[in-house]
Amino acid sequence: MQNPRLVAFDLDDTLAPSKSPIDPRMAALLVRLLDVAEVCVISGGQFAQFTMQVVDNLADVDESALARLHLMPTCGTQYYRHSAGEWQQVYAENLTDDQKWRALAAVEAIARELGYWESETWGPILEDRGSQITFSALGQAAPVAAKTQWDTDGAKKTALRESVQALLPDLEVRSGGSTSVDITRRGIDKAYGMNRLAELTGIPLDEMLFVGDRLDENGNDYPVKALGVDCVAVENWNDTAAFLDELIPTLAIVRP
Repeated sequence: MQNPRLVAFDLDDTLAPSKSPIDPRMAALLVRLLDVAEVCVISGGQFAQFTMQVVDNLADVDESALARLHLMPTCGTQYYRHSAGEWQQVYAENLTDDQKWRALAAVEAIARELGYWESETWGPILEDRGSQITFSALGQAAPVAAKTQWDTDGAKKTALRESVQALLPDLEVRSGGSTSVDITRRGIDKAYGMNRLAELTGIPLDEMLFVGDRLDENGNDYPVKALGVDCVAVENWNDTAAFLDELIPTLAIVRP
């Protein structure tokens, strides 16, 4: 797409290294992009992670620009907009207590069975994010270098996801970041988030563009591609920055 009205991004390994703040170069590019388009960040992390990694690093961004920034944590199961000087939750597709309990029990049991329950970790392995249960093999705060080495070909996450999904047919189990698996309500994934975004903003899907690093069939960005949204595949934030260097000037011409 040459002139999208809205550009959506995955977060980890698309806008920034996993669980890390965006680079100043990326922050400057996002501020420039907000001048010419609506921007969405949709990823598996919690809202606090979005603020730490992205929002808190946007320099010289005014209220009107923040009003064009759409935050969709936990794979689009939650949605936040900036209004009246603060971030306000628009919706949250929360799991029930029973669903949370079964998800936590299932993913721990399978991880132990497969030998993926690590003894040396950084932070909690299991996390209740309200609308999503997340398993992080090395813990939530694991360093990028350790996470990169844990599952280099994705085979561990695929085996874990498939086994847990078999135990939870009423829920959605997806491969998340480099060491994580996410569990949400059935049918509530990034495609759901993008559809809700179109509904709530009035911007049709065919006028949106999505940028992500996990557009392969086993990746958590794939539902957006399967939905038919135009997508750009990247491997890291430097790829995204290079793409934005080319995209922003074309949008500035169309929407000066």
